[in-house]
Amino acid sequence: MAVRVRLRIRCSGSGKVVDTVALVNSGYETERPELMIPIALARELGLWPPPPTATIIELGTAGGPVRKYLVPNALEVEVIESDRTVGPVRCDAVIFHIEEEVLIKDKLGEELRIVILGLASGRWRFEDDSPSIVRKSYPPQYWR
Repeated sequence: MAVRVRLRIRCSGSGKVVDTVALVNSGYETERPELMIPIALARELGLWPPPPTATIIELGTAGGPVRKYLVPNALEVEVIESDRTVGPVRCDAVIFHIEEEVLIKDKLGEELRIVILGLASGRWRFEDDSPSIVRKSYPPQYWR
């Protein structure tokens, strides 16, 4: 099981709020905080069809280049746990037509203060948690 956390996402443009589970993805480097969201979630947040502020970006992947919509500064994201909330962090939305899970990119994960303790076991904590606190991953949530 990978590390998945519960998020509260607020769309700056529409004001809509959605709680969901997101995969912490450290294998994708970004220059700014980004949250990759499936089209179904973009629709729920009021970001699909893409707003006029969206641009098409091309990214390299192991399977070749792919095009995605990027909506700058579109979201405010918080990690929601039973004992505390961390955030909000403002970030770009990247809308991807193939992905079905919400993906937290490296810069956003760091700004949300997520520290991965066990990649395969799904263990994690916030960077300012006591060393005795070990948080567990949530099951995946798919947006189809």
